[in-house]
Amino acid sequence: MAVHIKSFDELTNREILSIIKARIDVFVIEQNCHYQDIDGIDERALHVFIEENGDIKAYLRAYDYDADTAKIGRVLTTERGKGYGLQVVKEGIKAVRERMGKSQILIEAQSYATGFYEKEGFSIISDEFLDVGIPHKKMLLKL
Repeated sequence: MAVHIKSFDELTNREILSIIKARIDVFVIEQNCHYQDIDGIDERALHVFIEENGDIKAYLRAYDYDADTAKIGRVLTTERGKGYGLQVVKEGIKAVRERMGKSQILIEAQSYATGFYEKEGFSIISDEFLDVGIPHKKMLLKL
């Protein structure tokens, strides 16, 4: 198992396809979300992922939100209950701190997952809202 942190230009063609496949598998097929996955953010994001034998086990992307804030999104695991989600979030927080120099991280978490993010220091900063039909809450982590 390997953890990778790469800019878009550092990703190989195979990694890009594997990341997009994992995002489609989790968000479009499993969660039945109909959204435009290719949104112009990937090219300016850091891609943090755990891979084993060419398969994406967990993934997120982090990108500039404003001068002080990075935003983390597209957080996923392809296998639940193995600790991949926690590991990729910890690596994402570390990457934002060390590579992006931001003082805080914003995430729009699915409401059912807010407890998971609270354990990592995120605080809820919004009321619940719908994003592609799924309840979410904005959360913030001060670094």
